[in-house]
Amino acid sequence: PEDSAAELAYIEKRGYPISQVEMGEEPDGQYMLPEDYGALYLEWARALHRVDAKLKLGGPVFTGVNEDVRAWPDAGGRTSWMGRFVDYLKARGKLDELSFVSFEHYPFPPCEVTWSDLYREPELVRHILQVWREDGVPPNVPLMITESNLSWELTQPMADTFAALWLADNAGAFLANGGTAFYHSPIQPEPLRPGCHGWSTFGNFVANDRLEASQPTAQYFASQLINLEWVKHGAGMHELYPASADVRDDAGHELITAYAVKRPDGEWSVMLVNKDPSNAHAVKIALTNGNASPARHFAGAAALVAFGAEQYVWHSDGPKSRADPDGPMK
Repeated sequence: PEDSAAELAYIEKRGYPISQVEMGEEPDGQYMLPEDYGALYLEWARALHRVDAKLKLGGPVFTGVNEDVRAWPDAGGRTSWMGRFVDYLKARGKLDELSFVSFEHYPFPPCEVTWSDLYREPELVRHILQVWREDGVPPNVPLMITESNLSWELTQPMADTFAALWLADNAGAFLANGGTAFYHSPIQPEPLRPGCHGWSTFGNFVANDRLEASQPTAQYFASQLINLEWVKHGAGMHELYPASADVRDDAGHELITAYAVKRPDGEWSVMLVNKDPSNAHAVKIALTNGNASPARHFAGAAALVAFGAEQYVWHSDGPKSRADPDGPMK
């Protein structure tokens, strides 16, 4: 704890603002009992708050799980890791030390990624947020994804349009279902490396061995669309509203997902994600105020920004893999 306190003091004395500190690193993957993590969490909290009493602390930085984290049963037979951690803090009157709950999101095994996984992503995100609340995380404690990607190991679809569609649903579903802060990583330039199904990169740019970027990847363009077109980064408070589409395939998969936001400037923005691998679909956007109200429609000018197979195609060719075309959005 004294090392962490010294690091914090060093950073703050040099004028870098710190509002939140994430404590821990994948305790579920380390098979750490929640009570042991809780004891360390409170020990670190005491040390850090002696340096800065205003700090907001959180964790536990779970690995990218899709279901509740289970631990060995305690004396009462309880196995929910998060539930027992919350109870540990409550029993000591320290639940207020948990200012946020953070976790990673790596939903798919790298060698088993298929197109149908895109249909699952929105529900996976909604479900895991619900799980943490059911485990006892209070409604006023923000939920954060602090690492995310398709998989925890390299897989070729990370460089393809598949990854752009996944990221749009990942971020959109997280925010639409009550998530607070979303971090996608890593984004730095990286050289191509062999992974499952072909060569790819975790990063937002393909780079050489000196990390000089040669071209952006699909997730770079998805990040642009999310942060600069759907929402306006740094512009202020956005209001998210429920949105849905009724385009399904013969198997019942939801082919189009929708995420609606009212931006600080009063304009409406709708992000539509078409996961049909073969077809474009015409859409008609309607707004209702509850089930009883008649549908209303937009009037006036509308801006359209698109990213897909017309703007970006990944060609798998070993270490010479590349995108052509490689943007920009249209």
